[in-house]
Amino acid sequence: QVQLVESGGGLVQAGGSLRLSCAASGRTFSTFDMGWFRQAPGKEREFVAAITRFDTTYYADSVKGRFTISRDNAKNTADLQMNSLKPEDTAVYYCAAGIGGLQSNMNARRYDYWGRGTQVTVSS
Repeated sequence: QVQLVESGGGLVQAGGSLRLSCAASGRTFSTFDMGWFRQAPGKEREFVAAITRFDTTYYADSVKGRFTISRDNAKNTADLQMNSLKPEDTAVYYCAAGIGGLQSNMNARRYDYWGRGTQVTVSS
């Protein structure tokens, strides 16, 4: 089993920044692909960013150039730096870990473990 715990969410004004962190425990972190997804009220969960076990990164078009995903295998963490935040970034953000598969890194089905989420609210 793998446990994922997100932190760093909160309330921020448009144009501001937040850094989300995902702490993992239970298995060798370096073997996982990591992803961040988000879900706004009344909407489906959507892909935000991913970083593979080989440090390849992927971003949704809506966050490209504003968000940066990183990982620290020594600390078992995967972070999401969010800059130039917009009200439309408001959502619950979820961390996910996957051991691999045929699905794209941008597909939620690729991931086997999920955190409980952290709320990000961006005011206009």
